[in-house]
Amino acid sequence: MILDILLKKQNMTKYRLALEAGIPHATLNDICSGKTRLEKCSAETIYKIAKALGVSMELLTEEGIRESERERTYEQGLPEYLQHDLDAYKNGMKKGVSYLDCLWGELYGSINAAQIDDGAITPEHAEYLRQKYL
Repeated sequence: MILDILLKKQNMTKYRLALEAGIPHATLNDICSGKTRLEKCSAETIYKIAKALGVSMELLTEEGIRESERERTYEQGLPEYLQHDLDAYKNGMKKGVSYLDCLWGELYGSINAAQIDDGAITPEHAEYLRQKYL
């Protein structure tokens, strides 16, 4: 669930989120366990959670959940050479390496090879990776 992902990214517990959002801990537990769907919560509750997490309300909505799931799916299970080049590029961006242009070129070539030569990824998948990283 999107909340679990966001909590993990921010190293935050459900209890702390409930306190910072000003909502009952039981309510947050119900949302996280799936007992209560986030889409059924009031706009005020979604707003408080989003504000406490520092994200937009839209990210917590169904569209945001679908986008997050697609992102996770599109960046895993890639051909080994593409995964290697993607990880190297991300790491290079994070470290601010001077040869980022070389990593960019490798990633660009790997995306094209995976789509055109190998048919390992769909055109939509390739376009997603290009838009996000190139």
